Amino acid sequence: MSQMLGQQALIAIISHLFFISVTWWALQGLRIEELMKKGKVLQTKVLLVLLTVAIGSSVSNFFLDYLGYSKSLPYILQ
Repeated sequence: MSQMLGQQALIAIISHLFFISVTWWALQGLRIEELMKKGKVLQTKVLLVLLTVAIGSSVSNFFLDYLGYSKSLPYILQ
């Protein structure tokens, strides 16, 4: 049981890091600097990091929920 929990935790960590990395890569294509006030470099970088974590973790949670639900589908026939 504890080994299964450890595996689930590892999958969740890897999933979050993967989707946060993909989100960071995707957001690099936007010109967020043009939307912000000039000279607000630090605020722009903080906003970019917060957006990356918010979007990446949301997508990762969706993926992990979908994975969990798909594992539970065989129980519908019992």
